[in-house]
Amino acid sequence: VQVVESGGGLVQPGGSLRLSCAASGFTFSYYPMSWYRQAPGKERELVAMIASTSPITDYAESVKGLFSVARDNAKNTVYLQMNSLKPQDTAVYYCRVQVLGTVYWGQGTQVTVSS
Repeated sequence: VQVVESGGGLVQPGGSLRLSCAASGFTFSYYPMSWYRQAPGKERELVAMIASTSPITDYAESVKGLFSVARDNAKNTVYLQMNSLKPQDTAVYYCRVQVLGTVYWGQGTQVTVSS
């Protein structure tokens, strides 16, 4: 099982980014996928999740209405569209999946929101 994030970078406040998570090694369409983030000095927190059969989604209160999670089961990829970004969204963003009781994380992608 492998999940690989991409799409992070430096963006100004109010800007947008789309993160991608490419998955392999398991039947992607069977499993819910999640995005987490970890800011410096803080615990890792759940940002968004999407069920195996979209459009069932859930979001952290802090990102509701601003972030959107989606998946393309044909491409084994989950996305996180982040709009109206704020400095407090600065963090390493991780993709997560639990397959047969084992949790797998990607290496993370850095998102920095700064002017």
